[in-house]
Amino acid sequence: MSGQSQRLNVVPTVTMLGVMKARLVGATRGHALLKKKSDALTVQFRQILKKIVSTKESMGEIMRNSSFALTEAKYVAGDNVKHVVLESVKSASIRVRSRQENVAGVKLPRFEHFEDHASGDTKSNLTGLARGGQQVQACRVAYVKAIEVLVELASLQTSFITLDEAIKTTNRRVNALENVVKPRIENTINYIKGELDELEREDFFRLKKIQGYKKREIERQEQAAKMFAEDQYAEKISLKKGISINSAHNLIAVGKDEDIIF
Repeated sequence: MSGQSQRLNVVPTVTMLGVMKARLVGATRGHALLKKKSDALTVQFRQILKKIVSTKESMGEIMRNSSFALTEAKYVAGDNVKHVVLESVKSASIRVRSRQENVAGVKLPRFEHFEDHASGDTKSNLTGLARGGQQVQACRVAYVKAIEVLVELASLQTSFITLDEAIKTTNRRVNALENVVKPRIENTINYIKGELDELEREDFFRLKKIQGYKKREIERQEQAAKMFAEDQYAEKISLKKGISINSAHNLIAVGKDEDIIF
């Protein structure tokens, strides 16, 4: 049962052998392509991982600078700077849009930040003119840079998770082709070849038996023809000498002769 489970249940014919060979070629080609895809995704995965590590390292410093800039702005402009900023801003000036990037057949989501100039940025430039305006603008620049880094980090981590799932799926397919599909097809091909060889040996043995029978029959016919020819030759010789083979009798045999009447 174990050997039968390692191969496909097929009829051992020459046609099926060709089909199995074609399937083996397709499985080998698919295994090679999936292996290349897995390698390409792994390379991209490692590059994204390096970018995530470097981005997180820089994010710590950027978030620290932005928090320090906010503290300076509050110290210079006072605690009411928060209400002033909220009143001056009607819509977000930094927006995020998404797109897809194709890497070896895997679509990775990418996030990009852009500035919306139609959101009334002039009002935010006038914020803090009475006191601490320079610090407020520096705080804004620091937090804009922090938002950019956060968007980049979110894009990298989303691509990282997507690539991780794609690599796992591809590796499962590679392992299935390498350890299950290809060995099963190869065992099936070996089984079909063995059965065809056995049938060929049976046909050869049968033909050999038939040839032996025909040879014995031909020898018997030749022997009968030879004996018939010898008989015919002997009869012809007897006819030439005037003695019939049928009229010949045994002269030595003792018998009573008939009386001769004159």
